[in-house]
Amino acid sequence: MDLNVKLQVFEGPLDLLLHLLDKNKIDIYDIPIVEITNQYMDYIRKMQEQDLNIMSEFMVMAATLLDIKAKMLLPATESDDENEDEDPRAELVQQLLEYKMYKYISGELKDRQMDASRVLYKMPTIPAEVAAYEEPINLDELVSDLTLQKLNEIFQSIVKKQVDKIDPIRSKFGKIQKEEISLEECMSSLENYAKNHKNFSFRGLLEKAKSRMEVIVTFLAILELMKMGYIYIKQEAIFEDIYITSQIAA
Repeated sequence: MDLNVKLQVFEGPLDLLLHLLDKNKIDIYDIPIVEITNQYMDYIRKMQEQDLNIMSEFMVMAATLLDIKAKMLLPATESDDENEDEDPRAELVQQLLEYKMYKYISGELKDRQMDASRVLYKMPTIPAEVAAYEEPINLDELVSDLTLQKLNEIFQSIVKKQVDKIDPIRSKFGKIQKEEISLEECMSSLENYAKNHKNFSFRGLLEKAKSRMEVIVTFLAILELMKMGYIYIKQEAIFEDIYITSQIAA
């Protein structure tokens, strides 16, 4: 059967084989090697005037097809029966599958390249006042000697003081669950405390908490009161205790 094809359509012998399989609607896992070989050889005969460098690749595949065709046409022997599970076409099928995968991926990449060529990016425009802004505190210097070990030591010291408050006898009794304090309640309580205590310790305040949840809520309440301008905090040095100054009138 004559093939009206042009050499430049195919990038190599595997590309030609895939074309023949698609044209004849053949399952790649069950190639009729005799029919495909005949069609492939018809195409080779039309390539006589082509470049020998191009011809050599197609000729190597032609020899491979003829070898597979010969193995499948030869009658089976006793030694062949022992290896009847080995299909002579298996290696060729694997090459075709890999080539088909790479061809599909190359097509996807080409489509993405075409899509990317239609995308424009805006150059960054940062206001001069923002670009000239400098942090009032050097954060790298502030936490230069801060490590996870030191943070863990601080946390464990607070937790240990909470554990020391537990009565070893009564703690084994049943517990009556109580609703955790809300942020609003904690802020109200802290505000009343600040009216009567103009200066007090942050660590001492947290140590009065009865649970971890209360420690967290108390910390959040302090942040909220700072944001509202009711209290101010001061720390003489890193890892030293934080002191709170109240601005609330008694």
